[in-house]
Amino acid sequence: MKHLFLMAVLTFCVFSQYTFSQETVENPEKFTSKNKGKFYVFWGGNRESYSKSDIHFKGADYDFTIYDVTAHDKPKGWHLDYLNPARMTIPQTNLRIGYFITNHYNISIGVDHMKYVMYNDRRVDYSGYYPNAGSYNENPVGDQLTLDEDFLTFEHTDGLNYVNTEISRVDDISSLFKLPNTDKFQINVTEGVGAGLLYPKTNTKLLGKDRYDQFHIAGYGLSAKVGLNFTFFKYFFIQTELKGGYIDMNDIRTTSSKADSAEQHFWFLQRIIAVGGIFRI
Repeated sequence: MKHLFLMAVLTFCVFSQYTFSQETVENPEKFTSKNKGKFYVFWGGNRESYSKSDIHFKGADYDFTIYDVTAHDKPKGWHLDYLNPARMTIPQTNLRIGYFITNHYNISIGVDHMKYVMYNDRRVDYSGYYPNAGSYNENPVGDQLTLDEDFLTFEHTDGLNYVNTEISRVDDISSLFKLPNTDKFQINVTEGVGAGLLYPKTNTKLLGKDRYDQFHIAGYGLSAKVGLNFTFFKYFFIQTELKGGYIDMNDIRTTSSKADSAEQHFWFLQRIIAVGGIFRI
């Protein structure tokens, strides 16, 4: 992700410089009047919410499911790490690069770097079996147990990486606000749909086994979004998005043994704010 970010910044700097040199008095048409052929890149942060999820764990000597598990994100807040290439993967981030195929539609690729942390110390329903029941401070009684840290910790914190492609529509609504010159300030509304792979780095400690934390392609995701884009002086913008979707991960690595795995599916909601640039080659 660090390399993608640096490449995006370098690309923007090079091509925006080229674009500036092409703007002449002989071409009075507003830069913001047409989008076809433009590239854009943006970088920002997010907050997430997740639906409840059933998580199924299986291995050589266990097979059990915990039900209606709740989870939260892991926000960094306003921090310089968003701008530090050496630490940019620590916060929850969004990177996207796109191209306008028409004046209204663009296609893009991006990474939504989310974080998912299961709440511990909560009583949940479960079914199935596992060795040494009752020895992990989980206190199994009937069909319930406690998610004690000795029993299970479960996080996608580096992170819940949704690598996806989107197709989006953009419409200029500046006229609604009677803005006289969109090359100075423009307001756009955008909406789109996307799909991609989940490439999480899952941090798990299960049934006293050693902690495991490695990247692995675990499943797929689908998403839809709506947002507002505020463009300043033709080339720079701030974009806010509300993005929701569905994640299905049927192959989550939980230990160093390939015999151990987990699966879960859930809904997510992202609130995104990003800064970026738009340019034409």
